Amino acid sequence: MKERNILIIGGGPAGMETAHQLKQLGLHPIIIERNDKLGGHLAQWDRLFPSSDDAEELLEKLKEQVEGIEVKLNTRVVNIERQGQTFHVTLSNNKTLDIDAIILCTGFDLFKAEKKQEYGYGIYNNVITNAELEKYFKTHQDERINDPKRIGFVHCVGSRDVKVNNTYCSKVCCATALKQACEIKDEFPEADVYCFYMDLRMFGKGYEDLYLKAQKDFDIKCVRGRVCEVSENMEGKLVIKAEDTLLGTPMKMTLDLLVLMCGMEKADGVERLQAMLNLNSSSDGFIENSNPFTEMNCTKEKGVFVVGSCTSPKTLPDTLSEARSAAMEVFNYLNDNGQQTTDNSL
Repeated sequence: MKERNILIIGGGPAGMETAHQLKQLGLHPIIIERNDKLGGHLAQWDRLFPSSDDAEELLEKLKEQVEGIEVKLNTRVVNIERQGQTFHVTLSNNKTLDIDAIILCTGFDLFKAEKKQEYGYGIYNNVITNAELEKYFKTHQDERINDPKRIGFVHCVGSRDVKVNNTYCSKVCCATALKQACEIKDEFPEADVYCFYMDLRMFGKGYEDLYLKAQKDFDIKCVRGRVCEVSENMEGKLVIKAEDTLLGTPMKMTLDLLVLMCGMEKADGVERLQAMLNLNSSSDGFIENSNPFTEMNCTKEKGVFVVGSCTSPKTLPDTLSEARSAAMEVFNYLNDNGQQTTDNSL
């Protein structure tokens, strides 16, 4: 029986959990990661919604699971050629691998806030992104966050927005905004905190409880309306214009800090991989899977699989669940094609 090599492109939570499950099934996973460490966006996060669990604890558990698994950091795929059921993969370090199946765990990039010029990101000092605020919670180092008295959160930045060609919901922004609003209220108890939203989509387990907690325990003020303009007054404070769509009235407010909840986009470089593997994009720009009900981890190319937010915005629990199902899809694919595995425990 021959050992089977499975290439996992991406070393975030999706890639690490997939690799762990594949190893449990007797396969030989190889993780390649373009950055110098594993973890993806999770490595930049402080607390997880809705429970505020420590992100570092989950990251360390995932890292422990991949101990002994082959990992190649600072590495990218340069070329992929298919010969029958084998993929010949050339890496950026000039190494070549013979691979029996490929799993794309490429994750996502955050929408670039400077594309929405009306919010003033990169123009006004006190306009920051959700990622920058999360980094502050992790390090408590950001000179822009200096005892703010009034703080605003803008939902759906780069999501559900025809103007930037992202019409989809990024799925996690509402819960993240309320989690961060509660955390910053913990940091600055005297501050007034406002969340400007289109529709609050609190669909997951515990999400509605987080919404109620934010209002009841932290006095977070949720305003249904879009911020349409951000400027700065003579005192250096931010001035926002918005409309309360429930009351049908315009609003004008001064803020000390504005946080933009940037949504998800397909990760940089994925289109190049799609071209190598002959994979299509769906209408939202992410990788298209075979069937969203029965083959969510499969693509139209046999032997090529997908996990997590490379196919659409996903929560972390959804991503980890997909990783486990993808491992079984790969295992079944190899067995269906007569490629036996070397799991001595079976």
